[in-house]
Amino acid sequence: MKIWTSEHIFSHPWETVTQAVWRKYPNPHNPAVVGTDVVERRVVNGVLHTHRLISSRWGLPSWAQTILGADRVCYGYEHSEVNPDERTMTMRTRNLTFSNTVSMDERMVYYPDPKDNEKTILRQETIITVKGVPLTSYMENYLINSISANSFKGREAMEFVISKINREVEELMSTYKRSTTEILSHTKRSIGEITESALRSVDDISSVAKKSVDGFSDVAKKSIDDISCVAKKGLDSFTQPAGSMPRV
Repeated sequence: MKIWTSEHIFSHPWETVTQAVWRKYPNPHNPAVVGTDVVERRVVNGVLHTHRLISSRWGLPSWAQTILGADRVCYGYEHSEVNPDERTMTMRTRNLTFSNTVSMDERMVYYPDPKDNEKTILRQETIITVKGVPLTSYMENYLINSISANSFKGREAMEFVISKINREVEELMSTYKRSTTEILSHTKRSIGEITESALRSVDDISSVAKKSVDGFSDVAKKSIDDISCVAKKGLDSFTQPAGSMPRV
């Protein structure tokens, strides 16, 4: 049995790193993993539990293929727990292929750096046990070295995904700012148009009202003149002596 341990610090917040874990594959920096499939996912007491089937290629050398069998797509079973309150993500993986001969138990824990909340610590441990085949110790050492080399590829793969996530966030922020600016500009333009239209309407109403008042004044004045004229004629007729004839 061989035990391999490692610790790495990502210069990114825990939320970003854990999001990158779910989007890690497929990845050009770690092509050994060819697929992931979610078997079950549920939330228990606020903790997200996920079971996944991991498909990968071990890239066994010819002598290992002779002992274990032809190199092919291998499968592993992964169980993860994400606790947002404690801000921890724990992943446990065990191989299913070659399990009668080779046992590989991996445990990975992601949690915020106590000294810097903008960084995330990854602690990784893998226990390898080879049994029932010749060159047991040699094969265990080979697998340990392979895991160590792949761990660097895994970190490069994480940085690749994190960079992609950061670009997406920047693009969303840029789109949001651009949309906000366009909305404000459109709103300002609309308010200006409404204000201008309202002012025109007020001027039109004032003009119409003035014309109406002037017209009413003319009509009223004319009516008063007509009434005065009629009244004057009536008064003249009333004051003329009875029986008198109008002069010719």
